[in-house]
Amino acid sequence: MLLVPCPHCGPRNATDLRYVGEAHPRPDPGTASIEEWRAYLYLERNPAGWLRETWYCRSGCRRYFTLERNTATNEFRQPALPGNKVGGRA
Repeated sequence: MLLVPCPHCGPRNATDLRYVGEAHPRPDPGTASIEEWRAYLYLERNPAGWLRETWYCRSGCRRYFTLERNTATNEFRQPALPGNKVGGRA
């Protein structure tokens, strides 16, 4: 069982959440090329190590949140609280 630390509800079973994917900045719609949109929509780095991810809490608070997870060990860093950057660091 994978416990994911929702910043609003606390630790939740991963089956109570939905993994959305890597958290990366969206390209500017006014200036982005087709290649930039393709990379944003379809390409993921998928490294072995720390990765910023977006999750959706579907059985609790029903909110999206971003946190860091080590993809090799499934260890989570402190989730971002509302209004703070990832890791709880202001």
